[in-house]
Amino acid sequence: MESRRPLRQEWLTWKDVDKLVDVLLPQLRAGGSFDAMIMITRGGIVPGGLLGEALDITNVLTAAVDFPRDLAGDEKARLLVWPSFLQFPDDALLEDRRILIMDDVWGSGRTSTAVKNRCQSAGGTPFTCVFHFNPYRSLFSRAEPDFYGAVTDAYIVYPWEIDRGLHGIPAGGMPDQN
Repeated sequence: MESRRPLRQEWLTWKDVDKLVDVLLPQLRAGGSFDAMIMITRGGIVPGGLLGEALDITNVLTAAVDFPRDLAGDEKARLLVWPSFLQFPDDALLEDRRILIMDDVWGSGRTSTAVKNRCQSAGGTPFTCVFHFNPYRSLFSRAEPDFYGAVTDAYIVYPWEIDRGLHGIPAGGMPDQN
């Protein structure tokens, strides 16, 4: 099966991140206030911290979601598997509250959708937010993030990922493309 991962990578600077925050803040403020934020680990931690501070959201929670990867060779089955929640806020923290769910990228959309659905089942009113929305990779034809800073078809590398290395990319730059 052909890989759906985009060939193009986009490397962002902190200035690029500031611009994304500036695009998202008016959208989020127009959407109303939020009682709490769920930051999806690990991608949503930095974006969530930046937006949570700017929006003065004091109830900051985390969700850790895992999708089993042991279905090697069966890409379709791997995409349809149910997630495992390694960490999730107690229902009492979500019930009757407006919750902002924060992640860095909506690629397939599985993680944000899983957290949103679990938040709804706990009685919360969830809203999803990402820095980047990739509609070309999304598995959901009728779902998209409630708020997003940019649309992309690229694999995004954020500035907090660059200096420490990322998925086999050596710290400090792109690998050789021989």
